[in-house]
Amino acid sequence: MNNTIFITGASSGLGKATAQLFASKGWTVIAAMRRPEKETELTQLANVHLLKLDLSNAQEIANIAHEAERIGPVDVLFNNAAYGLMGAFEGTTDEQLAQQINTNFLGTMLITKAFLPYFRARKNGTIMTVTSSTANIPYPFVAVYAATKAALETWTEGMSYELDGLGIVIKTIVPAYMKTGFGNNAQMVTHEDYHEVFNQYITAMRGDAATQGDTPESIADIVYEAATDGKKQLHYTAGSLASSEYTWLRKDGIDTVIDSMKKRFFG
Repeated sequence: MNNTIFITGASSGLGKATAQLFASKGWTVIAAMRRPEKETELTQLANVHLLKLDLSNAQEIANIAHEAERIGPVDVLFNNAAYGLMGAFEGTTDEQLAQQINTNFLGTMLITKAFLPYFRARKNGTIMTVTSSTANIPYPFVAVYAATKAALETWTEGMSYELDGLGIVIKTIVPAYMKTGFGNNAQMVTHEDYHEVFNQYITAMRGDAATQGDTPESIADIVYEAATDGKKQLHYTAGSLASSEYTWLRKDGIDTVIDSMKKRFFG
């Protein structure tokens, strides 16, 4: 029997690259996305099934595990869906904050909760969640996004105790900047009193983005490794940029790193 992976946020970037890779390896892929009717590439693959899922829709979350299990027993849950909230924290609305937390953090937990009864009954299953190197080294103007990713890291660690005796493995994939449309699709926040310093940051960041970043395909390779290596390793630092940042953090410590980041972006 073929293995099955369920992927959230599969319409683009890492989610799509992961769906294509696992499909090429003979897996059954259940690709969840907000607008499956607009997908054209994954529909060409016979072993890929599309499901509609919006992580801000509680009813869709409640039903999704049952829908997926009707296609086939899910072996791997890949929590990939998320979006960025970028800009001055003071400029965010309460609604923007709630949406960011509900999508990136609460939505991921609720999806996982929906699949746990199936994994527990089979005494088998792997849960993998995409976090971010910003959970370790926060960048300017993405404090809330970084906080949701850091929360997922700690949640994963805590859940590992609960799941250890049930045959369920939980892991995170920790990439840094990837060459996707993520930055362009981020929700931007403005505040006039932060306008000058934000523009200074974003100009420097765009310059870095032209020369740095891993491809989603290279990160998908690490997702496949984590899904198939049989290890109970909690965190997988994914890609050359994330690896170099983590090495830097371990060597110099967070205070020195943040001081260097301030000089890098703000002079």
